[in-house]
Amino acid sequence: MADLLAEREIPEDVAEEVLDRFTEVGLIDDAAFANAWVESRHRGRGLGKRALAQELRRRGVDDQLARDALDELDPDQEEETARALVRRKLPSMRSLDRQVAMRRLLGMLARKGYPGGLAMTVIKQELAASHEELPLLDPSGLEPD
Repeated sequence: MADLLAEREIPEDVAEEVLDRFTEVGLIDDAAFANAWVESRHRGRGLGKRALAQELRRRGVDDQLARDALDELDPDQEEETARALVRRKLPSMRSLDRQVAMRRLLGMLARKGYPGGLAMTVIKQELAASHEELPLLDPSGLEPD
C-alpha cells in the first residue's frame, strides 16, 4: 500500500501517518492477509508452498510473515492436494507413454510449486494405483498386459 501511495505522489509523511492509522484500527494486517492468501490459493488453485511464497513476496509481504503463513499449511494437506491434481490430470493422459505422462505430471506439479521429491512420490503412487483402471501405453505403443 505504501508503494501505491508513493506512485500517487502522496507526501511521505502523510502516507506514513495514514498507514499507521490503518494499522492501528486493523484495516491493514499483513499476517491475516498472508494466512488468507495461502489458504485461498492452496485450496482454490492447488498451489504448493514454493509458489505461494513467491506470490506473497511479489505482493510485498514480509518474509517472516510469509513463512509463518506457509507453516500453517499442513504437509499432509499439501500432499493430498498434489495427489488430487495428479488424479484429475491422469484421464487426459490415457494414450501417453508412461515416461511422457510422468514428465508432464512432474512439470505440472513443479509449476504449481511442489517439491520434486513429493511430486515424484505422489506421481509414482498414483500411476501405480491407476494402472488397472487407466492403463498407460508402454514404449511399443501397446497397452501393458
